[in-house]
Amino acid sequence: MYKLWNVLNELQSDAYAWVELSHSMNNDSPVWAGIPEGSVEVAKTVFDWGNPMLECLIQTFKFPGQYGTHIDFPGHFAKGEALSEAFGAGHLLFPLCVIDITAKVAQDVHYAVTVEDIKEYEAQYGAIPEGAFVALRTDWYKNWPDMDKLSGIAADGSENFPGWSLPALQYIYEERHAAANGHETLDTDASVEAAKAGDLACERYVLSKGKVQIEVLANLDKVAPAGALLVAAWPRIEGATGLPVRVFAITPKLDRV
Repeated sequence: MYKLWNVLNELQSDAYAWVELSHSMNNDSPVWAGIPEGSVEVAKTVFDWGNPMLECLIQTFKFPGQYGTHIDFPGHFAKGEALSEAFGAGHLLFPLCVIDITAKVAQDVHYAVTVEDIKEYEAQYGAIPEGAFVALRTDWYKNWPDMDKLSGIAADGSENFPGWSLPALQYIYEERHAAANGHETLDTDASVEAAKAGDLACERYVLSKGKVQIEVLANLDKVAPAGALLVAAWPRIEGATGLPVRVFAITPKLDRV
């Protein structure tokens, strides 16, 4: 009788899996080195059991917007551009495309996805649909929560990790009109691309286009490359450049793809 209820029943059937795409966080979770010490204080008890006013437990939470699996809003890198309040309920659900470059990353930790990689994906799975969330799978999430491994710290102290290239992002946004992108690494840009540009040019491009991205995703290896949905939700806090985000995918089970 009610179509959406029937859709939900179907999505909860054995044909689909619901996959967590965000990391669990605590006071020891890694954060960018530029964040001041003391910026993270998760689940501090401020009203405890046994209080005569009311028998309950209340906690406070302090963290930077770019904490754990998080969403970046345009104003994070584009001065004066849209912040969290510009993105509402219509920005929580997307068709999900997962571009897998794990084999190339295994050969070259600095690998940056190319337009050709994306065209090869499209040759197999069809064109990236307008309004899609395009996620880059590197299996880098398996380094969580070791900050040195996430950053790919080498003996000389340099950072080494895979990621996006600018042409690949231009392709998904300007040719395919994607809505958002995401990745398992701490940054959008592959480390070698950032070094060449002297900036996080890929991240700056995405956000200057008025798009959003989700960083530090997890479990993309458990999601079908095409045909899944991504759901993202974050606290409705005004004026935020970024916020921790709960993300999950509803995906056809991989053994049925």
